Amino acid sequence: MTDAPLIAILDDEPEIRRLLSQALEQAGFRTQSFSRATEFEAALRRITPEACLIDLGLPDRDGLALVHRLATESGAAIIIISGRAQVQDRVTGLELGADDYIIKPFEPAEVVARIRARLRRPAQSPRSGATTLRFAGWTADFDRYSLTAPDGSETPLSHAEAEVLRMFTDNPRRLITRAQMLETLGGAAGDSFDRAMDVRISRLRTKLREDPKNPRLIKTIYGAGYIFLAEIQ
Repeated sequence: MTDAPLIAILDDEPEIRRLLSQALEQAGFRTQSFSRATEFEAALRRITPEACLIDLGLPDRDGLALVHRLATESGAAIIIISGRAQVQDRVTGLELGADDYIIKPFEPAEVVARIRARLRRPAQSPRSGATTLRFAGWTADFDRYSLTAPDGSETPLSHAEAEVLRMFTDNPRRLITRAQMLETLGGAAGDSFDRAMDVRISRLRTKLREDPKNPRLIKTIYGAGYIFLAEIQ
């Protein structure tokens, strides 16, 4: 079990934490549970979870702000579990960097399935069998969730940004449609998915220092999708 993926659970309801821990451990995962954001954030200094289950209604911190920080600083998959069922809540959560959004009440088996779907995507590129790829002077390290610029400066990638970049580097100079994105990255079709993808691609362009008016690497083909124009090394 020591090699089993670690899942961090942050929810202020003891019964929710118990249900999730039980279901995940029965499925072969390790879990660590927290009732407050402060103890969760302190624990992140010594643990490296593969995925984080985050409730938005926390007693000591705004859950969405925490999701945004994790998406910026952590390589873990982020799944929101919340009683907030409004479409705008889901859209906001995805735009801030969450990989998935599950509404309470939920079936524990569904949570397990969604985590498995996220974690089964390999970190290495099927094109080269490598976890590190180079393009246009940049280096993407999918094990460390980092992006190194031509000048040597390093920028962290969120789990969601790394998935999008890996999709592009696996399919250089090919049109990638919204339907292909949905199939590759998973999620629910609709406006929330489209907006989340737009935000993630915008963040990725910013990290790649693209000119928003004339990007060189990630080109938008209006009405069709995107093309990644770099040669992969």
